[in-house]
Amino acid sequence: MSLDALRETLPAYAKDLSLNLSSLANETLLTDQQKWGAFVASAHAVGTPAVIRAVDAAAAAAGLSAEAATAAKAAAAIMGMNNVYYRSLHLLSNPEYKTLPAKLRMNILANPGVDKVDFELWSTAVSAINGCGMCLDAHESELKKHGMPNTSIQAALRIGAVVNAVSRVVAAETASAA
Repeated sequence: MSLDALRETLPAYAKDLSLNLSSLANETLLTDQQKWGAFVASAHAVGTPAVIRAVDAAAAAAGLSAEAATAAKAAAAIMGMNNVYYRSLHLLSNPEYKTLPAKLRMNILANPGVDKVDFELWSTAVSAINGCGMCLDAHESELKKHGMPNTSIQAALRIGAVVNAVSRVVAAETASAA
């Protein structure tokens, strides 16, 4: 399924999402790798099969390398773990948990297989989807250290938001039709 075909499956009540999906696919604030990696990471973070297939196909057609696609999926995977863990530390009123070592493997963060800035950007989009303020702050801080403009970070956040919303609509409509 292509991104356009996915858009056509969206119900009328999700027209804004369809339009946003189209405009973000044509976003020029990010490099193609940054943009399509954010799409892939976001789709894999939410996990709706039809959206994953459409986004993966669109990213491949746009030239996202296999290495970058794998790194984007790795960002979704590692943030799926980290966002829950660090959001929990933030929400717990007992500050002692923040002093304990995480004891979770996170080797991919040191060598993601793509430019570190791109991986941080994808991790930011996924952290927004998963609602982890601590991770959002940490990744945004790293991006700012590397000179990433606010508008580019916002573009990744918008991709995450739209892919999340589209995924939820597709999953809800699939469930309603079953």
